[in-house]
Amino acid sequence: MADLRKFFKKTRPAVQEKKEEGLGIPKGLWVKCPKCGETVYKDEVRLCAYTCPKCGGLFRIKAGTRIRMLADEGSFEEWFAYLPGKNPLDYPGYPEKLSQLQDKLHMDEAVRIGKAEIGGISTVLGVMDARFLMGSMGYAVGEKITRAFERATEEKLPVVLFCCSGGARMQEGMISLMQMAKTAAAIGKHSERGLFYLSVLTDPTMGGVTASFAMLGDIIFAEPEALVGFAGPRVIAQTIGQKLPEGFQRAEFLLEHGLIDAVVERAELRERIALLLRMHEQPLEKEKMSGYRSREDSEGACENTQATAWERVLAARDSTRPVSTDYIEAIFQDFTELHGDRCFRDDGSIVGGIARLEERSVTVIGVQKGRSTKENVKCNFGMPFPEGYRKALRLMKQAEKFGRPVICFVDTPGAFCGMEAEERGQGGAIAQNLLEMAALKVPVLSIVTGEGGSGGALALAAANEVWMLENASYTILSPEGFASILWKDSSRASEAAEIMKVTARELKEMGIIDQVIPEHMPADAQSLPALARCLKERIRLFLEKEAPKTPEELSRERYQRFRAY
Repeated sequence: MADLRKFFKKTRPAVQEKKEEGLGIPKGLWVKCPKCGETVYKDEVRLCAYTCPKCGGLFRIKAGTRIRMLADEGSFEEWFAYLPGKNPLDYPGYPEKLSQLQDKLHMDEAVRIGKAEIGGISTVLGVMDARFLMGSMGYAVGEKITRAFERATEEKLPVVLFCCSGGARMQEGMISLMQMAKTAAAIGKHSERGLFYLSVLTDPTMGGVTASFAMLGDIIFAEPEALVGFAGPRVIAQTIGQKLPEGFQRAEFLLEHGLIDAVVERAELRERIALLLRMHEQPLEKEKMSGYRSREDSEGACENTQATAWERVLAARDSTRPVSTDYIEAIFQDFTELHGDRCFRDDGSIVGGIARLEERSVTVIGVQKGRSTKENVKCNFGMPFPEGYRKALRLMKQAEKFGRPVICFVDTPGAFCGMEAEERGQGGAIAQNLLEMAALKVPVLSIVTGEGGSGGALALAAANEVWMLENASYTILSPEGFASILWKDSSRASEAAEIMKVTARELKEMGIIDQVIPEHMPADAQSLPALARCLKERIRLFLEKEAPKTPEELSRERYQRFRAY
């Protein structure tokens, strides 16, 4: 926010009354907020990144302003300016309308494209402008965006595209519709080269733009309360008479339904974008092994060396044990959480995103439990739904595209087995994870930190290596379930735990896991810093060991690991 205030103070016009075109801001010192209707001081709106200082509502901003807010000073070099449009339908008055808008707005079309630096990183930057025929997509818009991705592919550059559009341009008929397929194909070529695309949805993003390039980003951000959808609320209500829920198709609605990664405040966008660009810089050559050694010699023991299997099961379930986000925050830097399966919902029982381990970018995924009843309800007591596993798989496939290692933290009593999970394909979601993880072309490490319950745990543990904390458990099903099925007496759970061989030491002897992480005292908030240091060092050594391996070697070793059982 400090950087933006500096920007706006620097660009504040000498004459306050100067009209700011395209913002709905009249001449004078005051402006009416489009959300709350309050009259606010115009200069305060500028200082708040064109956000209402009273209610936080966003003013629409023109493309040039957006570019100056994002790009490093003086770095923007515009591409494809004055690309001629078309009038395939010979629509009356259309060429004249385009000419009038070009003269009035001093821009040739509804999108500006160019090369810029954001946080010192060269990037292709595109910004759509709602002032130009509501940002609608005709030939010229589609062609500019297609050429942007083609040139970005040639120059091996990431793309950041701010979307704002009413949809396909009616005046150009089917030619406009064809831009959807054309832009999507160009994005596919860019993606095949392992290059990063960030889509930022602003108000509004509708119709054919939503159904093409706007929703194809590797990561999708949205500004607060942006209207995003295929068919608008009015069209839906008039066409099929559906009653729409409050907030329908707003950015927060999309986040809840798993369709975007995050809703980001306007004042935070530049910083968040710069961080993501740094994390997606093209990787350097694979590192050589530098002193990798097994850590088995340093494995200590928990103070309670005589703990029974059942006691360790109870310790694994203890509510005071750190949860996945505790480990992520303690081990990694710059964690950026990503949300949703892009299909149905964001499952709170799976947390995941991108982070740094020293200078390495990694994808981290964890099954999340809660510390309170409220938190446990939000994350379903650490029992993932199908959409949680699909979110995890989406992040793993994204990691594969960019060559990032995957680190998974497993702590779950098992996959959720309710009716809604079955309706949405729980078994198929787990099966698909196992299928795809077997073939991933990047290193995968899974760490069982608490409970490792059945197939719900395995869906995140089909890895190159699997580690367990000393007091964790990893089971075919709960000891209570085992006793109930085989002996029809769940009260014999402690006896079942001994027979099932569920402890880290036993599973290491069986070859199921690769390392036992010592708990010199049972894992809790007090012991977390020391435990995190131990894990961080071991993860670093694991990554150094795996770095020289080819993608084919990594997937072959993973196959051979499970083939041996």
